[in-house]
Amino acid sequence: MNETQQLVGQNQAQKFLARSLAAERLAHAYLFRGPEGVGKQLFARKLAAAINCEQRKGIVACGICRSCKKMDAGSHPDFLHVAPEKGAIKIAQIRTLIKQLSFAPYEAQTRVVLIEDVHTMRKEAANSLLKTLEEPPADNILILTADSAGNVLQTILSRCQSVPFYSLTAEETKTILMQQEEEMDPETATLLARLSEGSPGKGLLFYKKDLVPLRDELVTLLADAASSSDLHTGRLLLLAESMAALKENLSHLLGLIRLWLRDCLFVLYGCEEDTENVNTRKGWNSHQYFAKLQAIDRAEKELSRNCNRSLVCEVLLFQLAA
Repeated sequence: MNETQQLVGQNQAQKFLARSLAAERLAHAYLFRGPEGVGKQLFARKLAAAINCEQRKGIVACGICRSCKKMDAGSHPDFLHVAPEKGAIKIAQIRTLIKQLSFAPYEAQTRVVLIEDVHTMRKEAANSLLKTLEEPPADNILILTADSAGNVLQTILSRCQSVPFYSLTAEETKTILMQQEEEMDPETATLLARLSEGSPGKGLLFYKKDLVPLRDELVTLLADAASSSDLHTGRLLLLAESMAALKENLSHLLGLIRLWLRDCLFVLYGCEEDTENVNTRKGWNSHQYFAKLQAIDRAEKELSRNCNRSLVCEVLLFQLAA
């Protein structure tokens, strides 16, 4: 990851933090909060690089000084990263962090700590962190990130300077996708930018996990009302198997199917959206489309209750195809 690459989007956050950095008035703790995959963690890493850069320009690190080279190599001793383990930040991780913060920074003027996805933090871990958030040791800055949909304890919120993050434009999303994946062609980036709805992180996940080809295969089958019954059934069962194999990424595929159904409704009602190439199912009315959306909602609830993933996918696809 290149921490010194030019930032794209989130202009409000960029301007706010650039002013604070220039005035040397950075808060002791920040909370970057916004939708999933819009660049909160990437932004935090770039800010960490800029804080200790010897020749930064605004909020952009130079990329050539000793500190920047260590950040780019992922070996900077004064950048600490705490991420969820098996879906949650645990108290043992916070205790280890607090012990590390009791020592002065090794070589930089300021140690920067990134605590990722604090909405996953267990209550006992959050309580252990409170005193450090309120009065962190000198020469330390903590940057916390959280999804806007996640529940963050009020005690955490009250001790941090909140910086909101927002969904990006389609063009910004496309630019970031092509920066992160140099082999990605513009047409693919444009499609992923639309499907990810302003979230480059989601777009990259769709790309790396090949979710878009699976989504396209599903849409083609569901939109084809003339399929042979036996062939149709066999293909549905095979696709259900492919869906179940996605495991934790299945929710993203369901989101893509929901987006297709939404686009079909836009076409049905003649709304002015980018839907000229949507593969709709002839004969379905609005009641049927809404019934399909409700079927996805039911499937997601069943998956959250740890129901059999394969069975849930099979039942869902037959409901969608009916």
